[in-house]
Amino acid sequence: TLVGAPKVRAMELIDELEPVGRGIYGGTVGYFANNGDMDQAIAIRSLFFQGDQYYYQAGAGIVADSQPDYEHKEVLAKSEILRRALDMAEKGL
Repeated sequence: TLVGAPKVRAMELIDELEPVGRGIYGGTVGYFANNGDMDQAIAIRSLFFQGDQYYYQAGAGIVADSQPDYEHKEVLAKSEILRRALDMAEKGL
């Protein structure tokens, strides 16, 4: 999951430390077709709009042998892609 373990304590820490709710971030996004096909993905990068404001979220998979500096750089790189896309959209590119 994108929550952590132990799950209840991880959820408490997320509520305490993150400034906004996660919305669909970390959840499943997908479809079920009438012919029985389906496709789903985990929303590990997301962009939300509320009125004239927006926020984006990105994360990394943390495991026992993760290197904190590398994981932090990975999150910043993922966030930068979203920020650049927003800048381009605002400029009409």
